[in-house]
Amino acid sequence: MFRQFIRPPFAMLLALMAGQALAQQAFISPMETPAQHSAQAIRAPLNALARAGERLVAAGQRGHILFSDNGKDWVQAQVPVSSDLTALAFPSTEQGWAVGHEGVVLHSDDGGKTWSKQLDGRQIADLLVKHYGNPANPDDAGAQRLKQDAELFLAQGADKPLLDVWFEDDRNGFVVGAFNLILHTADGGQTWTPWLDRVDNPRAMHLYGLRPAAGSLFMVGEQGLVLKLDAARQRFASLELPYQGTLFGVLGDDNLILVYGLRGNAYRSLDGGASWSRAETGIEAGITGGVIAEDGSVVLAGQTGQLLRSTDRGASFSLVQVDRVVPNFAMAPAVGGAVALAGLGGVRIQNFKQ
Repeated sequence: MFRQFIRPPFAMLLALMAGQALAQQAFISPMETPAQHSAQAIRAPLNALARAGERLVAAGQRGHILFSDNGKDWVQAQVPVSSDLTALAFPSTEQGWAVGHEGVVLHSDDGGKTWSKQLDGRQIADLLVKHYGNPANPDDAGAQRLKQDAELFLAQGADKPLLDVWFEDDRNGFVVGAFNLILHTADGGQTWTPWLDRVDNPRAMHLYGLRPAAGSLFMVGEQGLVLKLDAARQRFASLELPYQGTLFGVLGDDNLILVYGLRGNAYRSLDGGASWSRAETGIEAGITGGVIAEDGSVVLAGQTGQLLRSTDRGASFSLVQVDRVVPNFAMAPAVGGAVALAGLGGVRIQNFKQ
């Protein structure tokens, strides 16, 4: 049975304020409405941030995507949807992907200047029904559940958000989202294959993030869900974590894996996810973003404005003094060991004193 995914409060407020006159007009889906250009777009809430070579690209509400080559001057990109966007990935300087609400998947081949829609929630529902709608074995309970889930996706419409995207290169990538939604592409997004049956997630927990670490690909989600890609089986296998709260993200390098989430919780592994130890963050607010900076330090951002830095590979963190304490929703490494932070009020660059 699917749980309801709570929509952002502002959406309900806008609907109430629109009044009877708007209700009489034909509804145009955000999937079909291009993002409006606005001088205030850089000051609107930004949910995602990525590096495209030396360029920074940010994305957020109402389909806004902006890019900057110096971290100060921002240009709004051309975007064919006005759906809220949640995540970005650039495996190379030119090729990038963005995902968001209504199941939208966007692609750019010019470093984030212009975007085209590759996929949306209606197309995803059709894919799921086609993929799972006729089980080879009608007596297989798992296959029947996937069929029912696919039919429910179709019946409920394009209301399932995608929450993260990751591409290994210009062709191979994943998008993930609510209720165990996961799709894979091997041709740069021209075609997509559902992977719901390849994830050890029987309760259909939301999938919030995925990133490579320690030579594999890791994924995190609700209720302490941590999964590791078994490349030989082409399946995400679950790992045990001594924490049952929601995890928002994962980061790592050649042997470090760090997962983070609610109430300042972060756990690290140095053995490929076989064992985990709690990282001392010193905060109780949710951790909404994390990166490994160019100098090797691990930096985490709290949802109430805290910035944490570790120089011992995530074993412990110290609080960084910042110029403005504002909520942070996303991070990206910046030039010279600095980090870029996106959230309320735009993007800012945080340097660290040596």
